[in-house]
Amino acid sequence: MNFTLDLFYLFSFILIASALVVVTARNTVHSVMFLVLAFLNAAALFLLLGAEFLAMLLIIVYVGAIAVLFLFIVMMLNVDFKQETRKISRHLPVLMLVGVVMFFEIFLITKFSGIKLYETKILFPTPTDITNTKAIGNLLYTDFILPFQLSGAILFVAMIGAIVLTLKEETRFIKKQKICDQVFRTKANSLEIVKVKSGAGINL
Repeated sequence: MNFTLDLFYLFSFILIASALVVVTARNTVHSVMFLVLAFLNAAALFLLLGAEFLAMLLIIVYVGAIAVLFLFIVMMLNVDFKQETRKISRHLPVLMLVGVVMFFEIFLITKFSGIKLYETKILFPTPTDITNTKAIGNLLYTDFILPFQLSGAILFVAMIGAIVLTLKEETRFIKKQKICDQVFRTKANSLEIVKVKSGAGINL
């Protein structure tokens, strides 16, 4: 029991520290890498709680897809971070006010949720005859099939938006090849034989 408690404190400390680095690091690539570390420690906490499906889902979806997507967007957009930092510094009082309000709301929710002013009712009791993963699958694909499909559609739209953000209008001249023209090249349209008289030369 003490070993499990030590693991809980270890993963929690690394999770909180990496989350602080995510919001304070000046390099955005470093922020994404520490975000991956935060996801991994959150998955470890889910494993300690016995929610192995949520832990694997956090690693596969968030670490394997969303964090990598963030990394590619940061690297491909090539944002001027100095200019963005100046914008954030200009709005720092408003951001701090929003942060204080959100912290106060979370504190009130945590405090009043500990007071039993409501009657606890288990809408979906945990089954004992099947595994945790199978129980979540039954709920997702029966009672919550519509929200599950809508979340997939939202993620698809987010992926399309990330692709659109990386497409920039190119103003400089870039010589590009046309594959169809290369494939259908023939001797008649690609080679010209010029007969030059002796001593006349060629005007370039």
